[in-house]
Amino acid sequence: MGAPDIVVEILSPGNKKELQNKYEVYEEAGVLEYWIIHPLEKTFFKYTLVDSQFQSSRLLTIGDEVTTNILPGFVMNLDELFADPNS
Repeated sequence: MGAPDIVVEILSPGNKKELQNKYEVYEEAGVLEYWIIHPLEKTFFKYTLVDSQFQSSRLLTIGDEVTTNILPGFVMNLDELFADPNS
């Protein structure tokens, strides 16, 4: 059926070791974007498939917004994403 357009991974403290393998699998499968969200560090990486290879965004964090050509009009504000739910 094909690869998904976007894969979003939210990291937990123990799963950083798996990232290299997943990156390679998703790139080879043709996933158009691979997002990695690290809630504890409040960081976001976006890998975009260009000519069958992932190109990375700069490291995004609070104060940044995420957009994607896959979902026109979609904007994710990282201030909101990383806001303390108990505040």
